[in-house]
Amino acid sequence: MDRLIQIGPIPPGIAGMAALAPTLEAKSRVEYRDLESRSVLNRCDSPRMPFSWTINPYRGCEFGCQYCYARYTHEYMEFDAHAFEQKIFVKQGAASILRRELARGKTKPGESIAIGTATDPYQPAERRYGVTREMLEVLTEARGLDLSITTKSDLVTRDIPLLRAIAEHNTIAVNMTIVTLHEGLARALEPRAPRPQLRLDALARLRSEGIEAGVFVMPVIPAITDSPADLDDLFGAVADAGARFVAANVLFLRPCSEKVFYPFLEKQFPTLAARYHRRYDHGGSAGPEYTKRLHALVERLRKKHGLAGRIDAYRAEAFAESPVGEQLRLFG
Repeated sequence: MDRLIQIGPIPPGIAGMAALAPTLEAKSRVEYRDLESRSVLNRCDSPRMPFSWTINPYRGCEFGCQYCYARYTHEYMEFDAHAFEQKIFVKQGAASILRRELARGKTKPGESIAIGTATDPYQPAERRYGVTREMLEVLTEARGLDLSITTKSDLVTRDIPLLRAIAEHNTIAVNMTIVTLHEGLARALEPRAPRPQLRLDALARLRSEGIEAGVFVMPVIPAITDSPADLDDLFGAVADAGARFVAANVLFLRPCSEKVFYPFLEKQFPTLAARYHRRYDHGGSAGPEYTKRLHALVERLRKKHGLAGRIDAYRAEAFAESPVGEQLRLFG
């Protein structure tokens, strides 16, 4: 492993650790680096989030979703927004740290831990480094925890035996994220994520193995993925796959997300660009009226397809550094 040559003063904190992180492997599109971890369980204090702790086995995500709100995690390391899918930091040794933190009683029975809030735990790096799998092996020893995994990848089915072992003494659910059934649109929005049908197949297999699983339709993207007919088809497909629940939230744009999403929008959907700026440049939200109408549609579709809702859904806006500003009334 080659350690990077640092020119000039080393930045403090996580930026300094990133600057000195040794390169594990470099390909034409992505570079993997080893990131020293001092802690794995991260406390979530936001009252708007339904979990007490988060675990992210990697920093950065190769899937490169155009709308991803987690790009801010690379800005903390003084990288630009696009580095989020180009420089993937691998938390090797994280399983040992997790074991120590659990042994010290850092978590208490009944507390919830969300795996994959700022990175996909089953992105391509997982096939090489297996950090997620190692952590799940540790969690088979836990008792009384409430666990969830959020992913866009069918690779999660590899770990069904571990998920079943964890479920013997804890609760665990898999949240499969699917924003559209249209493969071309999915490829444009999520360039390197598994196609929607693979996710549906993974969902069906998880359910057939007795694993609690459902779907996050997150985000719903105004005027792009919010067609009532398309959402009806999506809800029907996930119900047919055996999903127990569906949760949906409207697109929220952080400043770091705008740097990638707006150029994508202007290239792929140029007629929508002005409308988005009118609505989203005032706090990152589509506005309360649009959100209200969408949530009403989602509730109708849940009832139609016999799907439960989940209040413990991630809300990107809860990760914002400041409160949402003045919102406009309609998207259009």
